[in-house]
Amino acid sequence: MIFEGFLDSSIFGYVLYTLAVTHITIISVTLYLHRNQTHRALNLHPVISHFFRFWLWLTTGMVTKEWVAVHRKHHAKCETEEDPHSPQTRGIKKLLLEGAELYKNESKIQKTLDTYGVGTPDDWVERHIYSSRRNLGFTLMLIINVFMFGPIGLTIWAIQMLWIPVWAAGVINGIGHWWGYRNYETSDASRNISPIGILIGGEEFHNNHHTYANSAKFSTRWWEFDIGWMYIRLLVLFGLAKVNKLAPKPVMGPIKSIVDLETVNVLAANRFQIMSKYCSSVIFPVFKDELRRADESCRRTLKRAKCVLIREESLLDDDAKNRLKLAFSRSEQLEIVYSYKQRLQTIWKRSADTQESLLQHLQEWCKQAEETGIKSLQDFAESLRRYKLQPA
Repeated sequence: MIFEGFLDSSIFGYVLYTLAVTHITIISVTLYLHRNQTHRALNLHPVISHFFRFWLWLTTGMVTKEWVAVHRKHHAKCETEEDPHSPQTRGIKKLLLEGAELYKNESKIQKTLDTYGVGTPDDWVERHIYSSRRNLGFTLMLIINVFMFGPIGLTIWAIQMLWIPVWAAGVINGIGHWWGYRNYETSDASRNISPIGILIGGEEFHNNHHTYANSAKFSTRWWEFDIGWMYIRLLVLFGLAKVNKLAPKPVMGPIKSIVDLETVNVLAANRFQIMSKYCSSVIFPVFKDELRRADESCRRTLKRAKCVLIREESLLDDDAKNRLKLAFSRSEQLEIVYSYKQRLQTIWKRSADTQESLLQHLQEWCKQAEETGIKSLQDFAESLRRYKLQPA
């Protein structure tokens, strides 16, 4: 007689158990490995932290130092040949099919571990159990599953073993840099996969994360939901976690007579949000107005350029640049507001300049923007004088 397991469960019970254990694994990755260990966006109570370490050992065999090192290198070398897992350099097919192998290969490079794995756990348990006997963990998980559910436990275990390689190595690292929407025009190709971050714990908001890597909360728009952040808030409520950093939020106050040093500091800290606002309040209104007035031939040209008007310049290929060039040949207004967008971004990149020099450039930009006669650009330039530092 075939052993049917200690627990007599239905198909629904098997599915519910599988979803529960894989969800805990995803939450362990996003809260512990990613937000806590890699980016130090939050602190976790030692009991919670060690539970996550134990669970990941039991269900994945992943070592904290290896995961952290590989991910930190991904941020440091994003979209370059040195990036451990960029679909921009290695191809989306390779990431989807061999993402786990790319991670495994990089985790074996000692230089990567020494350079990017600093500050991760190095206690007796880590050295003698979690790192040196990683196979023991998921072997125990197999025994537990088979003991509880019989032969079906083997299938459940197989799903557990595939869960992170498929969703993390394939979907997040692959699709997260290939397909989706962008709230912020970062210099990498990161994308938000979905506005509802449940299935992979909020990691769906990859563009948001790459914009504000040290933020404990991955969602940034009111209509985005990050379930990882929900769990963090619950842990904070019970004194089991502390949030260290969140994405900055621009604060508006009474309009000032001139752009001052406070404005420079605020805009530098919130530059991605400011540029996002520029696109929505300046470029798109001008685009819509030009589209409304254009003839059929011109409308086709303008529509082909719409998506690239807001895209980060370093990500534009030759075809995108040609579409912009054709659009500008049909619309002087679009060319003007686009050039002002590029000039404003250039100001943020003057990292070697003094604050006084940055202030001078910003004041000049505002003055000239207000003299263009383009109302949306004038209104935006005036609105910059309303930004103030966030209260401590």
